[in-house]
Amino acid sequence: MLNLASLNPQQREAVMTHRGPVLILAGAGTGKTRVITFRIAHLIESGVEPGQILAVTFTNKAAREMQERVAKLIPRRRTSTEATAKDKQPTICTFHSLCVRILRQHIDKLGYKRNFVIYDESEQLGTVKKILSHLNTRGEVLEPGAILAGLSRLKNSGLKAMRATGDHAAAVAHAAHIRPKYESALRACNAVDFDDLILLTLRLFREHPEALNDCRQKYRYVMVDEYQDTNASQFQLVHHLTGEHRNLCVVGDDDQSIYGWRGAEISNLLDMERTFPDVKVVKLEQNYRSTSTILSAANAVIKKNTQRRGKQLWSDKGQGSRISLAAYRDDEEEAQGIVGRIEYLRVTERIPWSDQAILFRTNAQSRPLETALRSMNVRYHIIGGQSFFDRREVRDLLAYLKTFMNPHDDISLLRIANVPARGLSEATMERLLNASQERKGSVYAAMKNPAVTTTFMGKTRESIEQFVAFIARTRGVLQTESLSRDPGFMLRWAERFLAEIGYMEELRRLEKNPEVAESRIRNLKDILPSLDGSDLAAPPLERLENFLAEVTLDNQREKEDEISGNSVTLITMHSCKGLEFPHVFIAGMEDGLLPHERSKVEGTLDEERRLFYVAITRAMQTLAISHSGGRKKYGKLVTSRPSPFLKELPSELVERADEKAAAPIKPDAGKSLFDAMRAACG
Repeated sequence: MLNLASLNPQQREAVMTHRGPVLILAGAGTGKTRVITFRIAHLIESGVEPGQILAVTFTNKAAREMQERVAKLIPRRRTSTEATAKDKQPTICTFHSLCVRILRQHIDKLGYKRNFVIYDESEQLGTVKKILSHLNTRGEVLEPGAILAGLSRLKNSGLKAMRATGDHAAAVAHAAHIRPKYESALRACNAVDFDDLILLTLRLFREHPEALNDCRQKYRYVMVDEYQDTNASQFQLVHHLTGEHRNLCVVGDDDQSIYGWRGAEISNLLDMERTFPDVKVVKLEQNYRSTSTILSAANAVIKKNTQRRGKQLWSDKGQGSRISLAAYRDDEEEAQGIVGRIEYLRVTERIPWSDQAILFRTNAQSRPLETALRSMNVRYHIIGGQSFFDRREVRDLLAYLKTFMNPHDDISLLRIANVPARGLSEATMERLLNASQERKGSVYAAMKNPAVTTTFMGKTRESIEQFVAFIARTRGVLQTESLSRDPGFMLRWAERFLAEIGYMEELRRLEKNPEVAESRIRNLKDILPSLDGSDLAAPPLERLENFLAEVTLDNQREKEDEISGNSVTLITMHSCKGLEFPHVFIAGMEDGLLPHERSKVEGTLDEERRLFYVAITRAMQTLAISHSGGRKKYGKLVTSRPSPFLKELPSELVERADEKAAAPIKPDAGKSLFDAMRAACG
């Protein structure tokens, strides 16, 4: 029996309201995930079939956490087969994972093959670069990354994207020009990108009502987490699914809507009554994370935004200490002051590094902080560094696997055609690429075409033929159904093919540092066992398909792994949402950084204030805020002013860092503390 006594009255109301539209306004630290998982468990306990429940969120981390919590609340039912077991579990996944599930069943109705490839950002960039290389840009330098962002804006926001201003307008205009070529290039490779996953699902629902009806019948109870972060396409997807039964529960907080720059529509949450006039609104305002001082400061700041749903966070964790505010001469002195304080807390109050975090607005701000941390021998990690799946050797392996699954995937094939070197030079591949474009086919098709290969000299032609034979031979092995019940087949197969092409030896040959080479080899060995997956009854090619889909969608995995060990966390304000730390330092609270200088042009001051609110509410016990009078840019010290947001903090909640409430901090105070702590710590 599910114990609801552990929930507060508002949480219980949210959990027990099953039918019709529900909006759960979940303020920061109010137990949002607990409410969602209890609600799923309560639905099941009340007689709803688990397979009829769908919970959608934005990250795989959040989805996995919900799955684990629900599993603890509801014991797994005994079933005769694994297939039946899957049907007896609620579907808890991201928007993109949901669309992959739907498209794997129905995408052939749209003219695609069901074994479509999902292009990640690197492969999308490769496609954009290839298109730009054949355009006459009249000397104009086009940035592929900006154009790719413009393509995403166009796909998700439509007319709104076309009204973009400043740098965004130019990127969107170029994106609109190349969009037909971009979509044609992906279609030729039977590939889709992340945005396509949702857009194609919407197209499927519009053009094939029977597919939409299947999904509506399957998912009778729908929940959406972080609803304030949904864009126009995700909004449409949700309302397609729930338009008939209207059992939609959305959970979110408009005060934490900080992703407008990537298409999030805060109006989806603010205007909920327009879509569902009878929506029931439940407010969660009791915070279980922070002290009353921290929450009072956050409440005071966010009230300055007028377009919001009113809520007042409160806590029974006591008043706590006042917020520390420090002013420094420049960014280097600020960094030294923050690190000095971190070490002071560690030595005098036994507060470990892992309990302390430094938050900042832009990635560029980390440089002086890292310098100061290294000078004091303080261990730290930066959330948002290079992903495991972005490392060269891992990308090479994934490109090989994608080529085996779909040899007409030009981006993957071009990456590995001469890795390791096999006589297929850049010049050769460029000729093959041109031939494929002339024939409106893939590079692989050109490599198999005698009319193309006979134009090459003997050794080069032989290399092309050997490569084609290698791809065909490998695909033949993967299509062998008799191997489907061999649990370790994929691991042994991958080890054999890497040995056959001599990839490990190539890494050792190319890396000057043997330790780096062995580290790269270890990375490969770490990932290979995952190829077999959990469904050992599936044929090899299907196992490979499942593995690649999971890797491409799960771009959060490495970020989670980074938060480990006893080290100080460095993190941007945009990346910190959903996290909490006992002791938080907010650095660089200066006009032009927060609010960012772009916000005055783009009219996004409210979102910048929400970003400050999110940063404040990460703190559990203490909060220290600092700013500097100058910051180095391109080697020169540029004068800076305190952020106007600082004036919105109630004066009775703030104390100067030198413990003299009315006096400004001494210019060398941070440096003196830093030097003293360095001496004390040896």
